[in-house]
Amino acid sequence: MRHPILAALIALSACAATAALAAASSPTPLDLMPLPRQVELASGQVVITPSFTVAVEGAGATPRLAGGVQRMLRRLSDRSGLFFPPSTFLELSGRTATTLRISAGRPGDLALGVDESYTLQVGANGIVLEAATDIGALRGLETLLQLVTLDERGVTVPWVTIEDAPRFPWRGLMIDSSRHFMPVEVVKRNLDAMAAVKLNVLHWHLVDDQGFRVECLAFPRLHEAASDGLYYTRAQIREVQDYAAQRGIRVVPEFDLPGHATAWATAYPELASLPGPYRIERSWGIFDPTVNPIREETYRFLDVFFAEMAALFDDEFMHIGGDENNGIQWAANPEIAAYMARAGFADTLAMQRYFNERVLEIFTRHGKRMIGWDEIFQEGLPTNVVIHSWRGRESLAEAASRGYAGILSNGY
Repeated sequence: MRHPILAALIALSACAATAALAAASSPTPLDLMPLPRQVELASGQVVITPSFTVAVEGAGATPRLAGGVQRMLRRLSDRSGLFFPPSTFLELSGRTATTLRISAGRPGDLALGVDESYTLQVGANGIVLEAATDIGALRGLETLLQLVTLDERGVTVPWVTIEDAPRFPWRGLMIDSSRHFMPVEVVKRNLDAMAAVKLNVLHWHLVDDQGFRVECLAFPRLHEAASDGLYYTRAQIREVQDYAAQRGIRVVPEFDLPGHATAWATAYPELASLPGPYRIERSWGIFDPTVNPIREETYRFLDVFFAEMAALFDDEFMHIGGDENNGIQWAANPEIAAYMARAGFADTLAMQRYFNERVLEIFTRHGKRMIGWDEIFQEGLPTNVVIHSWRGRESLAEAASRGYAGILSNGY
């Protein structure tokens, strides 16, 4: 896969450009990204002063939402120069003169399809934010911060009514820590940026030819021999997931297989389709190392590995990669070639379909749904697999027509 980090950045730039164009053609002059579904601007402003107060009510008044309010107040203070003491954040009981009143109906499950809708009303009676879930309220707080203006009138928010809900339930950013390792604090900074524009999935590319970036207790050579010492401990993985969850962001890990397997082979050469030794790559590209798909030892290894990863990562999805397997090692291995002939596999694509189905069994056994790049989209693939299209929209459309869920990372 070509320059995934660059692709992610281009995607964000394109999102910004699209939002700017949409705002320019909108009847409102508000600079909001992404543009809400419905915006009605009125004449007037709410002035933010040091007496600004916030109160939260409803079953969705969770610690996650409280944390979001505190972050909003810090950012508002940084932007405005105003100081908001701890008493700014109030309980609703007995309070009527509150600048910002937040009502959240219930805690939101951090899962695909969670209700992220909200309504934001700014008018003569102050600011009212209503959401079905605490996650929806977090999205509304980001919109509110984008509305804040600092000018000769002071710190103001325009009178406006906004009704908003996401067009797409999966709005992701991929961070490729395998090719370009990023410290935890950098990952967190990216999560903050994601939250600011309402992205809700961190697609964490942790394994590729250039490095194996996650600690594995069952097979420690993976992170010891194939990372140059640059990997995330299990505690750090948990730390990132917790940080993301507090912002309503899911974390979906990717472990690229059966191609892009140099790191796997560097640590455990017996997994590869041809004898080693191997060394992790120092540049990007498509390389030959591929795991051996006909050895039962391969699947026993992967079963143990994915059992550990399934317990470590909370989300219901894990990403297998599956892209850019050039098939060179499989064609060069006489045992694999003979197996393909006996099984009636016409080419290495058919061999990869067999591999995908075996790994899918492992994922299912450990309670995870499989995602793969669009190269895995082949005849007979079960429809509970999600097709992630990076090469073009055509594969996504074809997958959808056959009953598959899909993710598009192309077209920007």
